[in-house]
Amino acid sequence: MATALITGAAARLGRAIAEELHRDHQVVIHYRNSAEAAQNLVETLNARRPGSAAAVQSELCSAADCEKLAQAAQECFGELNLLVNNASAFYPTPIGSATEQQWEELMGSNLKAPFFLSQALAPALARTHGCIVNLADIHADKPMPSHTVYSAAKAGLVMLTKSLARELAPQVRVNAVAPGAILWPEQESEGYNKEQILARIPMQRSGDPSDIARTVRFLAADAPYITGQIIAVDGGRSLNI
Repeated sequence: MATALITGAAARLGRAIAEELHRDHQVVIHYRNSAEAAQNLVETLNARRPGSAAAVQSELCSAADCEKLAQAAQECFGELNLLVNNASAFYPTPIGSATEQQWEELMGSNLKAPFFLSQALAPALARTHGCIVNLADIHADKPMPSHTVYSAAKAGLVMLTKSLARELAPQVRVNAVAPGAILWPEQESEGYNKEQILARIPMQRSGDPSDIARTVRFLAADAPYITGQIIAVDGGRSLNI
């Protein structure tokens, strides 16, 4: 059975992706601080199919962290077929008040960690003819007000997706999913007003985490000739930004 590592998988989109992939994958649940939520998810999945899920902690702050996570993930089930780079920091950084620490955190989680984790796992994924799916954002192309650093980091992740797709082919496919309005931030911020956003979505509603999870699974399991692509799952929102 194929094995997937999903970063930031203890909650929200990451959890939905892990549950969807668990239908036909063994899953490694990465978490940073959410140990209880990660262990609860592992217990839930193992109750459905014994020995099919494991959890691994990593700060994902440095290349060394990524290399250690790559090694630990491979040790869980012996091989790896899929890497889902989902872990992400998200918050506003208005010009004039953004700090270097915010830059490091947003660039680190959204761009640095996906690069070094992909690099560390490239040999293992090549052995299994596996793939990488990155979680980008529709705002990688159209900036979100007051989110300059986040938008720039996601734009970098889009180019990373395309560059890795060229460099790792033909053994490893690399694609990205760009969510629109799926899960709302826990705190509303400037540039992210729920009512205004919904009014501009052609489908006139927000999406569901399962919309993202099913797209990740499609790219992983049913798209052998797709690589280097960014698929927007946004109800048409990117048409009206």
